[in-house]
Amino acid sequence: MDKKTEKMIRDTADLLYQTILKKHVPSLDFPLRSLDNVIYDKKKGFFEIGDKVKERTLSYNTVKTFAQVMRMMALSHEIVRKDDMATKREAYYVSKNWGEARFLEQPESDAIMDDMEAHFRVNRERLGFIPEEKGGDVAGKLIVLDKDPDTGKKIEIDCTKFGTGSYSIPTACEELEFKTDAKFILAIETAGMFQRLVKHNFYTTANCILISLGGVPTRACRRFIRRLADEKKLTVYAFVDGDPYGMTNIYRTLKVGSGNNAHLNRFFCVPQASYLGVTPQDIIDFKLQDATHPLQEVDVKRAKDALKNDPFIKFHKPWRDAIEQMLRMGVRVEQQAFAKHGLNHVIEKYLPTKLKNPQKFLP
Repeated sequence: MDKKTEKMIRDTADLLYQTILKKHVPSLDFPLRSLDNVIYDKKKGFFEIGDKVKERTLSYNTVKTFAQVMRMMALSHEIVRKDDMATKREAYYVSKNWGEARFLEQPESDAIMDDMEAHFRVNRERLGFIPEEKGGDVAGKLIVLDKDPDTGKKIEIDCTKFGTGSYSIPTACEELEFKTDAKFILAIETAGMFQRLVKHNFYTTANCILISLGGVPTRACRRFIRRLADEKKLTVYAFVDGDPYGMTNIYRTLKVGSGNNAHLNRFFCVPQASYLGVTPQDIIDFKLQDATHPLQEVDVKRAKDALKNDPFIKFHKPWRDAIEQMLRMGVRVEQQAFAKHGLNHVIEKYLPTKLKNPQKFLP
């Protein structure tokens, strides 16, 4: 894989070099990364990038940006060739040696990395760049096969043997292997709810794997879930707050990806996921009316935007119905709202009840 990446970068650089030798103006094409340029195919199960592209041509106005792209490609080539890695923050600081091509702020270098991913159609981890953020937490019926960094020998990590803690997903998880007899994966939005389920060994009762998303899941977390679900043929249930952000950002990103990363969604989305809750109907069914919060203006806008513009929401009528129900009710609900009925109501009543009828989960 490293050799392919190395060659891919070198071939692109050589093409640009030959173009310059012919006294032609060099340019690079980058697909537009937005919801306006994605296609949703239910059979594939994720957002794909469309045909719209932007061309970055070397000119008086773009010379600095073009130089930054070249320097970032050279850095990536060096990292891959040496089997090393750099965080996004480190890559930003490396540029301080690039003279006038240096980045003034990290968002500039992050944007160049995104462009490189889009141009090469590979994830930035293959280019040698890793994110700063944590990958996510795992507990339950799973053994992860990793390798000792010193000896290279395989080691087994039992995700039931962390006491009151949990296994942390690494930023790069392509070489991990898995052993499990679990029935499903439960992906949980909040760290607090994840800790409650771990504390009471819910993974033993339900024979499942618990994964904490920590809000919108990181790329590493999504990739880990996708690989685990694919290789072990596991279903994935999402348990998040019942609000527009949880539904249209956290869950939608997990399920089909995002417009900004449509060129990579095939690696990072989890098409087999379904939405366990919390749903607007759960507020009624589990008598949570007095444990809700009014929708804020930003919530209403996000919900209406999803109904109007999100290809995934527009495709699935059950999702349109759920969001419209939420708007009519005018309230949102958190995972922790079930504590109204007792701290462990979610473990003793809500989840067991919902898990009896997974066919009723939102797609």
